[in-house]
Amino acid sequence: MDHPIEAPPGVILAGGLSGRMGGGDKGLVRLRGRSLLAHVIDRVSPQVPALALNANGDPTRFSGFGLDVIPDPLPGHPGPLAGVLAAMGWARARGAAWVLTVPCDAPWLPGDLVPRLIMAAEGADGFAVAECGGRLHPVCGLWPVRLHDRLASDIAGGARRIGDWALSQGAARAAFPGGTPDPFANLNTPEDVARADPRPEAPA
Repeated sequence: MDHPIEAPPGVILAGGLSGRMGGGDKGLVRLRGRSLLAHVIDRVSPQVPALALNANGDPTRFSGFGLDVIPDPLPGHPGPLAGVLAAMGWARARGAAWVLTVPCDAPWLPGDLVPRLIMAAEGADGFAVAECGGRLHPVCGLWPVRLHDRLASDIAGGARRIGDWALSQGAARAAFPGGTPDPFANLNTPEDVARADPRPEAPA
């Protein structure tokens, strides 16, 4: 690459319907006395110069978190790719060349998420997604903002699978070690939260 990748701004993706959690805002579900969103903010905010939240509907319900709230730009096209598109647009307006995305329901994200993604991306034209234990976690990704218009076109054309799209555009796989708890564990259901509640926090 011609220029080194600097720490990117980040966007937490919370625009989904949370069907398996019973509806509502998954990020506001409580884990160990705090919202999932608060856990994610604690993990990510030290690694980025700015942080925003991708969510739809009334943004005032998130006012206590002090984040910009950006809606999906393509109504009727739900899913994480729409959130990535929103993140790219927000980062582009800030003059950033890359943007980090993470899910709102992963409370144990690695403390070195951004450095590892950057290291992998520097050999792949500035594009990388996380992989742990052989499993891809593409919502945790470092995305080149230059792909904004291509992604918008592909979503309009029917693209939905975030991992497939990322790999088709040349994303590198940034390898992360596993752990207990799993640093990329998503708490998708009330049962997931109940099982996770007594577990200790993972070291950053």
